[in-house]
Amino acid sequence: MRDQITRLRNHPSVFVFLNGSDNPPPPDVEQMYLGIEKELEWPNPIVSSASAQKTTVTGESGVKMTGPYEYVPPDYWIEDTEAGGAYGYNTETSPGPAIPPRESIEKFIPKDHLWPMDDVWNFHAGGERFTNVNIFTDGLTRRYGEAASLDDYERKAQAMTYDGERAMFEAYGRNKYTATGVIQWMLNNAWPSLIWHLYDYYLVPAGGYFGTKKACEPVHMQYSYDDNSVNVVNSTYEALKGMKVSAKVYNIDAKEKASRNATLDIAEDSSTKAFDVPTPEGLSTTYFLKLQLHDEAGKLVSDNFYWLSTKPDTLDWAKRADTDYTPQKDFADLTALSSLPKAKVKITKLFHASGPNLWMIVTVLNHGDSVAFMVHPRLTRGKDGEDVVPVFWSDNYFSLLPGERKSVTARFDSSSLAGATPELVVDGWNLEPVWP
Repeated sequence: MRDQITRLRNHPSVFVFLNGSDNPPPPDVEQMYLGIEKELEWPNPIVSSASAQKTTVTGESGVKMTGPYEYVPPDYWIEDTEAGGAYGYNTETSPGPAIPPRESIEKFIPKDHLWPMDDVWNFHAGGERFTNVNIFTDGLTRRYGEAASLDDYERKAQAMTYDGERAMFEAYGRNKYTATGVIQWMLNNAWPSLIWHLYDYYLVPAGGYFGTKKACEPVHMQYSYDDNSVNVVNSTYEALKGMKVSAKVYNIDAKEKASRNATLDIAEDSSTKAFDVPTPEGLSTTYFLKLQLHDEAGKLVSDNFYWLSTKPDTLDWAKRADTDYTPQKDFADLTALSSLPKAKVKITKLFHASGPNLWMIVTVLNHGDSVAFMVHPRLTRGKDGEDVVPVFWSDNYFSLLPGERKSVTARFDSSSLAGATPELVVDGWNLEPVWP
């Protein structure tokens, strides 16, 4: 204990010390720990454990460890008020499985077991009640339609995890102050796994990572599932004047159905409701919502893209047996996404090097008539080679409306190339792989 406190007390990234993990220490041990922390002048907050257990020494912990750890739909996080939803400080939780990209799956699932999923897949799930990804797969099937192949399953899984992770962090962001914090369980796995990570064993980030990255923008515009509203979450200590908020609703065929705009002043470190999203008549069952936030000078500060349904997810709170998982009564209908026409895109790239530091700027233009959904740029070690890892994309798994253009940057190191030339390949939900 003395060694830990001495080593960690001046570390800039350590903000709290837990005297216990899932459970607090016995009273005499907690008293001893508190004495050492006082003697060695521990400068930050001290919490008895990561759970909500009360102790006779320090009382309430002020945090909770209520899950969930299994798949729940996006609206869970903003609607739940008794378990893992966006209130209090949740020390570990997750929307469940995180299926790696196909390129990673092929490294740890033998070729003759790639599809359909079987017990070889389950070996890479978890223990106890998490020995398979059946609940996640059932949600995927009910929401997006039954997967016809490994590629179909993987693309739907990336949409599920992007949507799920984004919703969790957005809910806690919108409810800031009432919801004081959330920690994703977990960052990565110690071996190839199908559950919980934001990037996989091979250091490849997928849908969940980029959904998290989107939700955690310093200034962020987002949709709320509980009241159909648009909110701006400002996590900076600077007030923002004259911010221009825009929301547009599109049918599945990318035809605009409704829009709403507003100009707002946003307080520092705040969550501000802008307006309710318009609900036009004649909306397709699966539809899109595009949000944009510009500053006074017209510079884009935040954008966001949602795929929604007029048939919402409905949770069955009465049948919840524990806080790890909440079953559903009904599921959103997103099956029309599988009928999206093939996207037509133009891709340009610009390569820049400064010593061992390398960058590639990728610009994608949607020149077709349909949404280019979940566009996924990748860098490989030569054409058809393995992914360049680690690589840090400014954004990924993004969607483009007809006529829309987006530039993203990949940052990586020459040592990540293993002597190969970096090659760009871009694919997506309705986009066959393109090597520009």
